[in-house]
Amino acid sequence: MRIFTNHEDLAAAAAGAIAEALARPRPKTLIVTGGTSPGAVYDRLSAMDLDWASTTVTLTDDRWVASDSPDSNERLVRDRLLTGRAAGARFLPLKGAEDTPEADALAVEPSLAALPTADAVLLGMGEDGHIASLFPTDPDLAARLDPDGARLCVGVAMAGLAPFIPRITLTVAALLRARLLVLLITGLAKLAIIERVASDPDYAPPVAAILRQTRAPVSVLWAP
Repeated sequence: MRIFTNHEDLAAAAAGAIAEALARPRPKTLIVTGGTSPGAVYDRLSAMDLDWASTTVTLTDDRWVASDSPDSNERLVRDRLLTGRAAGARFLPLKGAEDTPEADALAVEPSLAALPTADAVLLGMGEDGHIASLFPTDPDLAARLDPDGARLCVGVAMAGLAPFIPRITLTVAALLRARLLVLLITGLAKLAIIERVASDPDYAPPVAAILRQTRAPVSVLWAP
């Protein structure tokens, strides 16, 4: 874990770690998240002189809404990341034109499977310990947290936190197909979750599935 005193330094560190991961000379994949904290990270990345033309960007999860909705993670990424220098990146959306989130998840899964190993995954975490759209209340959570699970992307009928909108999310099996996981968190409540995962083996919110694995390195970045 790296600790910062303010959100500006936090965003700069996250952008720097992702830029370093994307500096490799090959087709690259960047998987990013929604929420409020990543916007400042995306602003910094979009201005960086990286090989965006060789980079595919996709999402850890999205709400099953139109791409121009204020609730859409796709909209956030298009508005804040895929601009400036980063406008040349290829974007793979999770939401398509199918009738249900699960149908959209099944439709996009072959494209996700064909992507090169993710150079970096940027994750956030909720105050219930969820990552992506993997919520503690999900009745299918165990399968979705399985690092050896067969599915890379699944539909979520109902989110565990507001806004209570159906979702599409990558599974832990998909998230661990990465060279680096960057977990961006703010606030004392979220820090307490991370510290309890480290100290209490019986405590297992969804975030524990990435913090307790050894397949992909995890960098936790925190600021108050």
